[in-house]
Amino acid sequence: MTSAVTTVPVADAAPGEPITLEDIHVTAPRPPSNNAYSRFCAFLSKMSLMLAVVLLITIIVCVQYQVVGRYIFNDTPTWAEGLALQLVLYVTALGVAVGVRDAGHIGFDTLVEMLPEWLRLKAHVLIHLLVALFSGIMAWSGWVWTQLKWTDIKPMMGVPVGLDYLALVVAGILMVMFSIEHIVALLRDEEVVPAWN
Repeated sequence: MTSAVTTVPVADAAPGEPITLEDIHVTAPRPPSNNAYSRFCAFLSKMSLMLAVVLLITIIVCVQYQVVGRYIFNDTPTWAEGLALQLVLYVTALGVAVGVRDAGHIGFDTLVEMLPEWLRLKAHVLIHLLVALFSGIMAWSGWVWTQLKWTDIKPMMGVPVGLDYLALVVAGILMVMFSIEHIVALLRDEEVVPAWN
């Protein structure tokens, strides 16, 4: 979330008179959040992003291996497609979580910035509370489905079907943690700096 820059004309400026730099008031950017919890969340976010990149490269290798096996050696490795599909779930889960921390998710920033200043902070906190609530529900229901499907085995890979739903648990927990980080930073009048900066 970026800090708003507001311009306020001076009341005693005459109409038609040019506005000088002294006439423009700019709100100072908020200091970066640097407490222990924020540093821990930044570490988790950076590790999630790096793991997602490694998994994405693995997906590309799996798909290429499957294509080469099918069209060159006439021997399609059945596990390659299953592994690629499994990894897509985790790349998506980690990417969504990092997007929540780095404020890359869909929001109504323009609408919120048009609110009066006394209401703006409350709106930002409410947005992050709703994201945390949704994420908590997602993690909980993902855990329920993980347990229900753990005994079912995927025929192509021989791993539990519950691994598909475990991605929801990972994403949900990270998103709750990152939403709490944003709320704490807002209440302390600080800025959450993206981990990739």
